[in-house]
Amino acid sequence: MTPIVRLFALCMVLLVAGCASNRNGSGAAVDGLSGGAGAGMSGGVNDPTSVAYFQQSVGDRILFPVDESSLTAAARATLTEQARWLMNNASYSAVIEGHADEQGTREYNLALGARRASSVQDFLIAQGVSPNRIRTVTFGKERPIEVCSDEACYAQNRRAVTVLAGGGAGV
Repeated sequence: MTPIVRLFALCMVLLVAGCASNRNGSGAAVDGLSGGAGAGMSGGVNDPTSVAYFQQSVGDRILFPVDESSLTAAARATLTEQARWLMNNASYSAVIEGHADEQGTREYNLALGARRASSVQDFLIAQGVSPNRIRTVTFGKERPIEVCSDEACYAQNRRAVTVLAGGGAGV
């Protein structure tokens, strides 16, 4: 092998090793999102103070009807649980992401995403979560989770997602 090929191979090995190594010295995932073998450990889906628990047990997203930013009964139920979780886990803050489907202009969908994020923020604050722990951002149609020209895809993209930040060592 030439020196350049060896150098490239070494860089690739280091890159792959660095990407695969997201654990601290204790073997627990640093990001707190592991739900595999360590699911019963701090930061796993069975730890009620973890991000993974919030995402899977409480629910980190709500859906909206077409061209709407008002909360459905199902959305209010999920947000009530989110507010309860946030009040019991005061070390976390939240960013509410507003999203829209791909129908409509970019500008319209950015504004719709902002209204959706604001309605979630307003609801959480009304439930007792401190306003200084919540901020909003809109992505409009720029970050779809489903890509197709079908109502089933559109429905998944009309959403608000609560993204947690902060927390303890498991985050």
